[in-house]
Amino acid sequence: MEISSAEFIISNTNVKKCPAGVFPEYAFIGRSNVGKSSLINMLTAHKGLAMASSTPGKTMLINHFLINKSWYLVDLPGYGYARRGQKGQEQIKTIIEDYILEREQMTNLFVLIDSRLEPQKIDLEFMEWLGENGIPFAIVFTKADKLSGGRINGNVSSYLSKLKKQWEELPPYFVTSAETRMGRKEILDYIESINKSIY
Repeated sequence: MEISSAEFIISNTNVKKCPAGVFPEYAFIGRSNVGKSSLINMLTAHKGLAMASSTPGKTMLINHFLINKSWYLVDLPGYGYARRGQKGQEQIKTIIEDYILEREQMTNLFVLIDSRLEPQKIDLEFMEWLGENGIPFAIVFTKADKLSGGRINGNVSSYLSKLKKQWEELPPYFVTSAETRMGRKEILDYIESINKSIY
């Protein structure tokens, strides 16, 4: 799939104010600093489409971008930023959970994982919660260009073997780099294949 158009539609903190209509939505989520804005800009080939907040973990908005006038890419707030106060963390949790659990158009959730790090408890718990709630998701390993080929494969393999302790069947996964555009075609083809199965 090629992206011919990508336009920002709306930002809000309330799932009830998300756009009406039946277009499928593909949401992207991850911890602060995982490289979400860069990945979204790389996927859409629009450099300034998703803006990273200057303070990590500040963004508390659900952002909708209409792609090819036929599906939405949804940028969800980052989770788990330590410097956010308890109240802020609770607010974010509510925004994220309301969207994920209540938004019928949400077709697939992409969970972003920094490929350089050991499996983080917060990510593993989040994925476990998705599984418990029957939410379809895929894993996107980011920042693959920061590691050599051998190390990236090793990191991804050890991550997946950790997941196998919890999961009978592993979710789909993609290895990406916003710098080299690695993984772009694979993710867009995956979205396109789901869209074709819907229509």
